[in-house]
Amino acid sequence: MKKIEAIIRPEKLDEVRKALQEEGCTGLMISEIEGHGKQKGMVQQWRGERYKLELLPKIKIEAVVKDNDLQRIIKVIIASAKTGEIGDGKIFVLDVRDVIRIRTGETGEVAIG
Repeated sequence: MKKIEAIIRPEKLDEVRKALQEEGCTGLMISEIEGHGKQKGMVQQWRGERYKLELLPKIKIEAVVKDNDLQRIIKVIIASAKTGEIGDGKIFVLDVRDVIRIRTGETGEVAIG
């Protein structure tokens, strides 16, 4: 099992979420976060004054998936989140040792389905 953590643009959330749902990835956790990558923020202008935003708003989507679903889910995220511009985000893949469904006590891949 793998945990996918995708950092995306806030305006892409609905598109990514719908695409994942269509692919059968129903278990998602979504968080509003702030951060920066290589661009290290951005300079904006408001009422004639320039100011730098150090941390930009982002969305973090987390999902635990079966190993054989991993590449398909990653492709869906990329296809639905990509704009081709700086700041599109990142996808991190982590190993998951085990999953336990609290309600039933089921473990492993059965617990994520």
